[in-house]
Amino acid sequence: MYLLTITGNIIIITIALTDRLLNSPMYFFIGNLSFIEMMYTSVTIPKLLALLIGKSNSISLNGCLTQFFFFFSLGSAECFLLAVMSYDRYCAVCNPLLYNLIMSRPLCCYLVLACWLGGIFPNLFPTVLLSHLNFCDRYIQHFFCDLSPILQLSCSNTNRLQTLNFLTASAIVLFSFSLTLWTYIRIIMTILTIQSKTGKFKTFSTCASHLTVVIIFFGAVALVYVRPNASKDFELNKALSVVYIVLTPVVNPLIYSFRNKDVKRAIKKLILQER
Repeated sequence: MYLLTITGNIIIITIALTDRLLNSPMYFFIGNLSFIEMMYTSVTIPKLLALLIGKSNSISLNGCLTQFFFFFSLGSAECFLLAVMSYDRYCAVCNPLLYNLIMSRPLCCYLVLACWLGGIFPNLFPTVLLSHLNFCDRYIQHFFCDLSPILQLSCSNTNRLQTLNFLTASAIVLFSFSLTLWTYIRIIMTILTIQSKTGKFKTFSTCASHLTVVIIFFGAVALVYVRPNASKDFELNKALSVVYIVLTPVVNPLIYSFRNKDVKRAIKKLILQER
């Protein structure tokens, strides 16, 4: 599944960069999403594979903190990027005549940069606080360095850090999901005003792939990090973590390729060029 994730996302990035017909804001964002997901899975899955095949059964404290920082930074950036992509779809559906003017290339670059900065800076302070904790136990009850299992190893008082993490996660997830929800409400209202059924279906199909990804990703993340007492249910959290760490990055390239004629055409063109 890791190889499928890397291969699928590399293909999406390649066609987004090389195919002239995919030179639009939507595919620019899809390419950035694929890059984030490649990095996102590479933070956790290679170490997990090393554990599974018996090549490694430990991780250093510095390695654990590094994994924690990059995992949550990239995950937060993905939340913001999915919200930006929903705004892009809103402009395309609700303001089609002004779409190219609104979603200019400089604005798209600034939005992607904002997603990266919005992912990195909120996770710097919790990582610094984690590094100053004292740890009594050596065995983490998870397959990667998630916050709750790390805190269970600490002898220090972690209430402030738990509260900070809950507020940070809630702010990131709720803000990005609220923006996504608002844009899709406006999109649905616009679609309902279209007279023909064919027009309605064609317009909604441009958003269906992104909406599917949003539901899968935000659903799993919210259940793990935003629900009350989420830090105490380790077994459920581990099962849900598999969804957004392993399943979503594998499924996303398939969703965007199978539901999009332009992407399928670009992939066929790329394969024929390789031959």
